[in-house]
Amino acid sequence: MIRRQSNNQWIWWHSVSHRPKNFRVQKSAGKVLATNFWDQDGILLIYYLPKGQTINADYYSPLLVQLKDILKEKRRGLVTKVVLFLYDNAPGHWALVTQKKLAYLGFQCLDHPPYSPDLAPSDYHLFP
Repeated sequence: MIRRQSNNQWIWWHSVSHRPKNFRVQKSAGKVLATNFWDQDGILLIYYLPKGQTINADYYSPLLVQLKDILKEKRRGLVTKVVLFLYDNAPGHWALVTQKKLAYLGFQCLDHPPYSPDLAPSDYHLFP
C-alpha cells in the first residue's frame, strides 16, 4: 500500500489499484410541495406551491374557493349540506382568515385527533 495525494487530501491506495472516480455533483431540482384535496372517490384538486412561497392563510383561502367549485363540478348532487375537513394543525389551516373562509363556504373542520394509523388515511390509501 502506498499513500498518495488526491484532491488535496492524502488517501491510502494499493499499488495496483486504479484512481478513485470523482463524481460530479449536480444541483437537485429542489423540494416541491403539493396541496392535495381528496375524498373517498379520489383526488379532487392538486395544487403545487410556487417556488419561494409559503403556505399561509392568504395562499390557502383561494384554494378553498377553487375546491368548492371543483366539488360542484365533480361531485354534482353528492354535496348537499356540509363538507367535512380532516387535516393537520398547520398554522395556515387554523388561521382566523381560513376559518372565516371555511364558514363562508359551508365547510366544517373536524378536530385533529392524536396520531393513529386508521386516522391517517392518506398514508395508506392516497399513496399506495
